[in-house]
Amino acid sequence: QVQLVESGGGLVQAGGSLRLSCAASERSFSSYTMAWFRQAPGKEREFVAAVTWTGGDTYYEDSVKGRFTISRDNANKMVYLQLNSLKPEDTAVYYCASRPTPGWRTAPSFYNYWGQGTQVTVSS
Repeated sequence: QVQLVESGGGLVQAGGSLRLSCAASERSFSSYTMAWFRQAPGKEREFVAAVTWTGGDTYYEDSVKGRFTISRDNANKMVYLQLNSLKPEDTAVYYCASRPTPGWRTAPSFYNYWGQGTQVTVSS
């Protein structure tokens, strides 16, 4: 069982930045596709970004392109999401997710393991 633990959320003003971290427990983490999702109140969970196991390929939801950056550190079993130029509409609980096989999808059902989430609140 893979355990994912997110941290780094908080309250920030519009235009500000945050860095989310996700720590993984699995020794074979380096072979996993990792992703970030978010869920705002009353809305479905939505894809934010994904990174392949090498870290060489990244994918983003259109509304965060150019503002968010996903990265990973396989040696330390960490994945990060840098959030810049934050907007009030970015307010949500952000979740780290993983899948122990290659490939990526935007559908939450594609991912096998999830963290508990970290709250990001952007004030206007």
